[in-house]
Amino acid sequence: MNGNSTIYSYLVWRGRRCKLEETKSRTISEAVDKHADMVRRICFLYLRNYADVEDVFQEVFLKFMLYSKNLSNENHEKAWLCRVTYNQCKDLLKSTWRKKVISIEEMDIPYQDDELNDFLSLIHQLPPHYRQVLYLHFYEKMTIPEIASSLKKNTNTVYTHLNRAKKLLKASLKEEYCNG
Repeated sequence: MNGNSTIYSYLVWRGRRCKLEETKSRTISEAVDKHADMVRRICFLYLRNYADVEDVFQEVFLKFMLYSKNLSNENHEKAWLCRVTYNQCKDLLKSTWRKKVISIEEMDIPYQDDELNDFLSLIHQLPPHYRQVLYLHFYEKMTIPEIASSLKKNTNTVYTHLNRAKKLLKASLKEEYCNG
């Protein structure tokens, strides 16, 4: 089942009525194909739980389906998807349902490399706003002005967050490998 039919099924399941023209359907399918990995990575960065990642993934593309006509170009589309994904993750994390749920088992990070697991663990210990800037700059290859625009923050603030994140990560790595 491709991403488009999953999103459409979810839309029908939610009981909403929406007529999808062929072009809109194609646009949604292209967006899912193009941005699915990015949305899932952002979700996993925040949530670290595959079930929650899939829930947020569907919510993000449901919103894309409903509001994509307002997006002007591909860069705007990518920035919009990043912003909506971050907001959906935050909403899920602060929901009352989430606070009352006790996890039966902790999900392992799906990598076998211990050094990589240690490194990812150090990244997850950073404050969310630092993780977010690191991810967008190094993984999504966004420039500082693009990140600032996407996050609706001042460019100097983004520079500061990136530098502080790198310093914290460097200090954590030194502590981990010099003492451990």
